[in-house]
Amino acid sequence: MSKIGKKLIVIPEGVEVVVDGAVVRVKGPKWELSETLLDGVSVAVADATIAVSVDSEEKRNLWGLYRSLIANMVVGVSEGYEKKLHVIGVGYGAQVQGQKLVLSLGYSHKIDFVLPDIISASVEQDSKGNAIITLQSIDKQLIGQAAAKIRDLRRPEPYKGKWVRYFGEEVKLKPGKAAAK
Repeated sequence: MSKIGKKLIVIPEGVEVVVDGAVVRVKGPKWELSETLLDGVSVAVADATIAVSVDSEEKRNLWGLYRSLIANMVVGVSEGYEKKLHVIGVGYGAQVQGQKLVLSLGYSHKIDFVLPDIISASVEQDSKGNAIITLQSIDKQLIGQAAAKIRDLRRPEPYKGKWVRYFGEEVKLKPGKAAAK
């Protein structure tokens, strides 16, 4: 039995869920998302709740997965998701130009990161002058993937302390070889 799959998904006010064969469409005030179900997984909508079920014990690993995917779609179209990245380093920075994020990360060139259409970005400065990139979207998977790709452009470096990291992520600085003397 799947502990997550058994839980019902509550549909908030203003969100409409339509099951059309193997396609689940969730429409809300922000946008519309859809997910195609694999064979053996079924979704039932009744009394402002969504129930996910599987037809065999072999498919139980898909039960919790699809329940989580549909729950993320419901939250996405009603509230949305937000990820923040902190760009720390002398000369490091970020700018938004339309659907493109222009990053200065200590390389000899600037990096143009093109954002998908359903992700919006904004850049602000903290009190120390470091850039804070805020990504907003309705798709949890897509925003997490975009944030991970931006972070991979300059991963946290524990010796000098220059990096792109998730906002609030703790990275312990190492003392280096000068501390050994």
